[in-house]
Amino acid sequence: VQLQAFGGGLVQAGESLRLSCAASARIFSSAVMGWFRQAPGKEREFVANIRWNTGRAWYADSVKGRFTVSKDSAKNTVYLQMNSLKPEDTALYFCARSTDGGQWKERDVRYWGKGTPVTVSS
Repeated sequence: VQLQAFGGGLVQAGESLRLSCAASARIFSSAVMGWFRQAPGKEREFVANIRWNTGRAWYADSVKGRFTVSKDSAKNTVYLQMNSLKPEDTALYFCARSTDGGQWKERDVRYWGKGTPVTVSS
């Protein structure tokens, strides 16, 4: 399964951005799709994910209330709507797939996509 993320860019603090991640094959109902991010000089960290069949979502505390993860099953695509962006949200955002829910650790992920960069200026 290949995951292709896109939608990153340069925005100012307080603005919004939506990331998309399309899978190359049908996403099975048991899958969990989501996002990690890695800021320069920092470790990769969990952002949000969503269980494909139920739509249940999990979020990192740092993005709760600002980011929303959603899905389009017909398009095999997962989205990350990012509102009220802050400079500390600047990172390379990675799409990922697992069968485990909850706040992921990197070891929970089975498939990784290439990152898309998000830069938030102050």
